[in-house]
This record gives sequence, structure tokens and C-alpha cells, in this order.
Amino acid sequence: MSWIKPDWPAPAYIHALTTTRSDGFSQGAYGHLNLGLHVNDDAATVEKNRQWLYQAAKLPELPRWLTQYHSTVVLTGETIVNAPKADASYTTQAHVVLAIMTADCLPILICHPEGKVIAAIHAGWRGLLDGIIHETIQRLPVPANECMAWLGPAISSQAYEMGDEVRALFLEQGACLSAFSKHNERWHMDLYALAREQLQKQGLSAIYGGNYCTYQESERFYSYRRDGVTGRMASLIWLDPIN
Repeated sequence: MSWIKPDWPAPAYIHALTTTRSDGFSQGAYGHLNLGLHVNDDAATVEKNRQWLYQAAKLPELPRWLTQYHSTVVLTGETIVNAPKADASYTTQAHVVLAIMTADCLPILICHPEGKVIAAIHAGWRGLLDGIIHETIQRLPVPANECMAWLGPAISSQAYEMGDEVRALFLEQGACLSAFSKHNERWHMDLYALAREQLQKQGLSAIYGGNYCTYQESERFYSYRRDGVTGRMASLIWLDPIN
């Protein structure tokens, strides 16, 4: 299958993946594995894509989808039904499939190596600025320094232009200057660098991934900033029962 698996040293009972736009049934701008029901793709086709993913990835249950809105709302995965509004989730329970949808924003997956907890975060620039990483880490029932994180496919700094006002807001919060670089009089922002910095401030130092660009890899990934009308990838994480 064409999905991506995190390059982290998680044990075999922790499963995670990020889909690409390959496989699936959607047509046109949404081709092919669009998993988002909110982007004006044919709803029946999206459901068919979701069912294909459920079967192909051998998921223990259907993913617990969220209605993401760049908030700092964090839910426990086992309570999620009917796509409530939130931007992160976590669980200590086996067979609960956490899900985040993206098309340039940063998906962050977190796990405890002993399977004590897993989490999934939708981190666009607004969520990073407002503290979605902090809010999620604070909800976990284990110390952050015992966990590891994987940064999934997002827009890279080379393609992510941002205005002076957004840069100023991050710098007011003490964000690292190196997360911003200037090209042709425009600021470029590094979501990966900002996320790493925030995770480290929370005490989590085992951080992997962060080497993709949804904007530049058009055959592989959806990108809202590149295409406007487009689909959504999904990043999933779940636990097997631990005996």
C-alpha cells in the first residue's frame, strides 16, 4: 500500500500511518484517496474511500474522525462519536483508532513506548500559536519525557509564506528565530521547527519525521495552499492489547 509509516522506534503493538493521495476512488481535484467529507467531494465516494482504508489497513475499528477547526480542544478517543469539534485526541485504550486529517497542516502522532497512551494532534499555525501541543501533552497520564513523537507530512518552510504579523505573534511567545527565514521579501515559516521546539519545551525530546513537503510533492500529497480545492490525507494511530 502507498501509505507512510512513521520512522520511529515504537514497539509492534503500536500502529500508525499517514495516507497519501494514491489508491482510492475520488476523481478530479480529489483524486484518489480523499478522506475528508467537508471538502465538497462526493460523500458516497468519500465513504467508499474510508471503507477501503478500514479494510486495507486492517484497522480494529473505524477511525474516530474529528471536525477540526484550528482550536486547542483535546478529547479522549473513546468518547469521540459523530465527528465532534476538536483538534487533538488521546487514549489509553486498545483498538481505539485516533485520526487527524491534513492537507498542509502538521499531523503529530505521540506514543508511550510501553503503550500507556497514544495521541494525535492537528497542528496548523493557529493551533501551534494557541497551544494545541501544550494542551495535549498536559492531558496525557504519563510524563512527556517518556514519550516519542512523529511529525507527519506537512507543508515545508520553502513553500510556506507568512506575513509579518504572524511571525510577530510567534516571536512574542518566544518562538525560535530560526523557524522563520526571508525569501524575496516574504517570510517563510517552518511548522516542523516550531512543533519540535514546543514539544521539547514540554519535555518530549524523542522526535522523529518532519522531512516531507505536501506542497512540493503534488503526486503524493494533497495541498490546500497549492490547489485550493483538494482532498485530505489521514494520520492514524492505535494500540493492540498488551498482555
